[in-house]
Amino acid sequence: MNKKVFLLMGGIAVCATGCTMAPKYTRPSAPIPAEWPSGAAYGQSDSITHATLPPDMNLLEFFTDEKLQQVIKLALTNNRDLRLAALNVKRARAIYGIQRNELLPTVDAVGGGSKQRVPADLSSSEKPMTKEQYSANLGIAAWEIDFFGRIRSLKNRALDEYLATNEARRSAQIALVSEVARVYLTLAADQENLQLAQSTFETQQAVYDLVQKRFDAGLATRLDLRRSQIPMDAARRDIARYRQMVAQDQNALYLLAGSPAPKEILPVNLSSITPSKEISPGLSSETLLNRPDIMAAEYRLKGAYAFIGAARAAFFPRISLTSSIGTASSELSGLFDSGSDTWNFAPQAVMPIFDARTWAALRVSKVDREIVLTQYEKTIQTAFREVADVLAVQGTIDHQVSAQQSVVDAVEETYRLSGRRYTNGIDSYLGVLDAQRSLFAAQQGLISLRLAKYANNVRLYAVLGGGGDQPRTSDGE
Repeated sequence: MNKKVFLLMGGIAVCATGCTMAPKYTRPSAPIPAEWPSGAAYGQSDSITHATLPPDMNLLEFFTDEKLQQVIKLALTNNRDLRLAALNVKRARAIYGIQRNELLPTVDAVGGGSKQRVPADLSSSEKPMTKEQYSANLGIAAWEIDFFGRIRSLKNRALDEYLATNEARRSAQIALVSEVARVYLTLAADQENLQLAQSTFETQQAVYDLVQKRFDAGLATRLDLRRSQIPMDAARRDIARYRQMVAQDQNALYLLAGSPAPKEILPVNLSSITPSKEISPGLSSETLLNRPDIMAAEYRLKGAYAFIGAARAAFFPRISLTSSIGTASSELSGLFDSGSDTWNFAPQAVMPIFDARTWAALRVSKVDREIVLTQYEKTIQTAFREVADVLAVQGTIDHQVSAQQSVVDAVEETYRLSGRRYTNGIDSYLGVLDAQRSLFAAQQGLISLRLAKYANNVRLYAVLGGGGDQPRTSDGE
């Protein structure tokens, strides 16, 4: 009995310390420049030397607007896409648990009984007889001892898939937070455009009433009256259009949040929002390697290495063990009597001689590694391009906003002077109409650029890998 237990424990120890035949993994070199792009479009790079990297900054530190924080918390709690991503992580973890437990033996308790009549010509006593047999056993059935690391390689692959799925959940969370912030800012900008349209309508209605009085007094032409009607009706049209856009923005925000957000936490306009913190990526492009989508791609690459180990191990013998201990008796009452103990020990080794499928599987595993490697490199290159694009906006957006503000100021002065010239009879109303159109378009352009600036900072935080959980350092436990 002790000998059998010793053999079983020895097999378990061998399995637990078995090696794998997977090739050694080394992180590939990133196929991107070591530094971020520079030039006139990217502004000065001196200010990014002591930058705070996004993974070191949590959501509440970055999004300083309290109302936006509440909407983000609502989305993190109720968003269904994020909930599905979390469930996929749980599923991947469970699959990893199944594969990991393949290393351990399955122990079953089996009880049975049989009763059989044996005819005289088959009986050793040449007389018909009835045989009875009862047994109770505790055993291991076909436990594969992983000498060559096949099961361990598959376990490692399942672990890497689980970790990749968890990084995909982090990536989904970053995308969700970024999209919530973008839609929130877009809603604020459309609210501001609506307010601008309403203000313009009120101004143009007052101008129309004034021209109407001048027309009634014979001081203005019918052409002037119709021209003054154009911007008033256009502003009324814009009010309806922006009301529609505000409603659609709210619907999009409610979908992301998973439920309607209270009215009091919705933005009034862009000016009412506390801007998020200004961030910079740091000097080295290696910052990208902390992005969850890149980490997920690397885990899949590690999994491809592990799968090669499993394919290589298929060329070596599979050693399995079937063993049991128990008791047996011809009578049920004597099942646990002294001397009724039984045992069974049946190791088996299967050596593959010819199976063309194993060679094909090995070739597939190596091609899979090349495919996943290419996907990993493409993910890094795409991430670099995304950051570079955002940096180009960051380096130029302030100049655009400043120039557009100057345009608004100049057009406002033009509109004021045109109105004065018309009132004094120096010029026709056409100059006023052109100046008003230019002013409204310039004000809309300024709102769009301010929105682009706010949204670009959020985008930079997302493309650098901020906004997600801290990456795990354990093996998934």
